[in-house]
Amino acid sequence: MREPIVRIARRLEPSPEMVFLVSVGSVIFAFLVSGFLFSFLGIFPTEAYRVFLNGAFGSFYALSETIKRMIPLALIGAGLSVSFQASVWNIGAEGQMLIGAIVGAWVALFSHLPSPLLLPAMFILGFLGGAFWGVFAAWCRNKLAINEIITTLMLNYVAANLVLYLILGPWKGKTVRGFAYTDPFPKEAWLATLGATRIPLATLLLAIIAVFVCYLILTKTTLGFELRVVGRGEKAARLAGINIGRVVSFVMFLSGGLAGIAGVGEVSGIHHMLRHPAHISLGYGFTGVIVAWIARANPLGVLASSFLFGALMSGGDALKVSFGIPFQVIYILNGLVLLFLIASDQLLYYRIIFRHGHQDTREEDYGGVVD
Repeated sequence: MREPIVRIARRLEPSPEMVFLVSVGSVIFAFLVSGFLFSFLGIFPTEAYRVFLNGAFGSFYALSETIKRMIPLALIGAGLSVSFQASVWNIGAEGQMLIGAIVGAWVALFSHLPSPLLLPAMFILGFLGGAFWGVFAAWCRNKLAINEIITTLMLNYVAANLVLYLILGPWKGKTVRGFAYTDPFPKEAWLATLGATRIPLATLLLAIIAVFVCYLILTKTTLGFELRVVGRGEKAARLAGINIGRVVSFVMFLSGGLAGIAGVGEVSGIHHMLRHPAHISLGYGFTGVIVAWIARANPLGVLASSFLFGALMSGGDALKVSFGIPFQVIYILNGLVLLFLIASDQLLYYRIIFRHGHQDTREEDYGGVVD
């Protein structure tokens, strides 16, 4: 049978170089398309790009603000990358982060622990609080067959309203003149910052450690192998004797706990109080999903993708201040990046093959996978 002039064949596995190039190309293309949005708003695109780059990288302060926003994204993205490798779709990092913030605030304000124990207790209990919020969704999936996308998404709203209840009710500060937040934390519950910046040093180090620990779990442990098998297909995992419920519970525990640490870092290192959920998390939980996706669920790639989205947030603030555009425009830009990344998967896993000359091929060749 004569081979067609053009045919599409699936790749077994895209190379790391191709993943990198396609991902970078998708982000660049998203920025170019956003130029039409800026033009619609009456802003010259090159001027918008200049303001954005200055706001993200144009000074030491701008770079420090990018890194400050990168930290919670790296913590959340590292945990979600492990979860996504197991095809467990944790969309609840926003709520898990807020629960970590609530627990950390309780320790700082009401636990009456000795000063040297405050920060360690905040991080340990904050991790466990976020992990509990994630494990509850895992229990619903394992025992009640409820899809984790639904439970984790709905639990975000429960956590946000719990924060509002606390700061408007029993935890409302006595020294804040009617504003909706708690009293400030004692100084002993404040995280040290890096020099004159607003970068919390402890959470920066924890984010880097979390990325490498998650990578080692995925690539060097039996549990990591098991969760990758579950991610490829639950039927095959059952035949291999893998306890799927244990895997689901573990990835939700880990990803929820890391989100909880991110929440503690925000209230202890940035705000020094519990306040409105929109101030604690600038959409970090939802953006973390995109961060993990851009990294192709590779924890090491999360460092780069979280830095990119930290820059998007810092540069977006500069755009809002300079041009007075609504903050939703930045969400549109984030959505464009995700859209083009999802679309680019076709370039990663499929390739076009052109026939050169007059070649014949056997019929059975068409069904095979082309490497």
